[in-house]
Amino acid sequence: MRATALSIAMHSMKKIIWRQLGWAERTTLLSILLGVLIASSGVGQTTNGSPQWLRDGVVYEVFPRQFSHDGNFQGVTARLDELKKLGVTILWLMPIHPIGEKMRKGTYGSPYAVRDYYAVNPDYGTKEDLKHLVSEAHRRDVKVILDMVLLHTAWDNVLMEHPDFYKHDASGKIVPPVPEWSDVAGLNYDNAELRRYMIAMLKHWVTDAGVDGFRCDTASMVPTSFWEEARSALKAVNPDIIMLAEADKPALLTNAFDIDYAWPLLNTVQNVLGNSAPASELQRTWESDRQRYPSGALRLNMSDNHDQARAVARFGVRGALAASVMMLTLDGVPMLYNGMEVGDATESGDPSLFERAPILWQPKDRPPLRHIYRDLIRLRMAHPVLRSGNVKWLPNSNSENVVTFLRADEKEEFLVVINFSNRSVTAKLEGGGSYKYSAVKFDGVKPPSGASLPELQLNGFEWRIYSRERSTASVN
Repeated sequence: MRATALSIAMHSMKKIIWRQLGWAERTTLLSILLGVLIASSGVGQTTNGSPQWLRDGVVYEVFPRQFSHDGNFQGVTARLDELKKLGVTILWLMPIHPIGEKMRKGTYGSPYAVRDYYAVNPDYGTKEDLKHLVSEAHRRDVKVILDMVLLHTAWDNVLMEHPDFYKHDASGKIVPPVPEWSDVAGLNYDNAELRRYMIAMLKHWVTDAGVDGFRCDTASMVPTSFWEEARSALKAVNPDIIMLAEADKPALLTNAFDIDYAWPLLNTVQNVLGNSAPASELQRTWESDRQRYPSGALRLNMSDNHDQARAVARFGVRGALAASVMMLTLDGVPMLYNGMEVGDATESGDPSLFERAPILWQPKDRPPLRHIYRDLIRLRMAHPVLRSGNVKWLPNSNSENVVTFLRADEKEEFLVVINFSNRSVTAKLEGGGSYKYSAVKFDGVKPPSGASLPELQLNGFEWRIYSRERSTASVN
């Protein structure tokens, strides 16, 4: 690439009588040539150009075993209209493969202990059921990504016929990638044949089932070079495909993945809501991440997932909603874990990951969460400024408890205010400027009362979103 760019540039130069150019003209020409070389080399480039459907997306993680009463693909397909109405645009299916029986944990085993990468879990249905699910999702303009577990397999995976595909200890015994993960065996990516097998398998699910990408488990523990090979091969099959890394590793977003996890932000939410850390830590974490990652990097924002107890169990219903409001109004791509929209508190994570624990779709004594989530997502989708990278954190007089930030572009502004404490608090926006905003209304949420901006009176875990057109003077 660099040689080609240089040849083109030099060919153009030959057409110019160098000695007839002045110093300014020569400097300009050299700058242009240098820009061509830098662009072709990749030096200073940011992240992969990701499809717009990912940048504008809302991800919804589904655990098929727990999602419906029957715990299968048909149960997911039956609720696609609900998910579409909620505002979901990307459906992430947790591993759909058969689960290993040898050394399995719990009654059903972990879906992350895969027995055959080319098959589907018979408890979930057939390949045709999966294809029907994907087809019906696409008919509703919803993308589907599959959860792929390529660091390890079940101990009775069909690949055990190739022991050289696995990691061994000094005595020659196959071992787990981490000693505590006793139900899985670690794969060896020094083996070129294993790499070819895995890439062919990923291509199969794109061509055979029509999926739109992959969420890749423990991506940082698999060699980056493999992911780069896989991405290149998959893009050749479908240029619009996306790769989501379960990782917090900037290097993975250069040539391998489109998006990864905002783990530090998730951990800070836990510290603020669960361990009484000051709310100002959220801004500090966000700013630290921006410094570590290249410009334009996409992060998956979440406050709930299959690895932890449910957010409503950890933070209470109002605390969990406050966290979700932040995730749905910050830059990046927001994610909901199935059941969040009704406040499901069914056990999640280890050990319930290995058992049957269906979502309770009508839990008792909940606010109208589905309507609130729907309105938040609609707001995000209707206003590009809420999907851009422009975030300005605003100082306030009570940063121990209250977070205030601005999302603005040339057309409009949104001011987000969240009380991350369970107490009623007061705060004042600092910095001066005009505060002629209107409160955004949400179904099931009482409009703000009391003092007007820049003064704030907030109940425990109360949040507000204000808006105005950009023609009004901006906050300084």
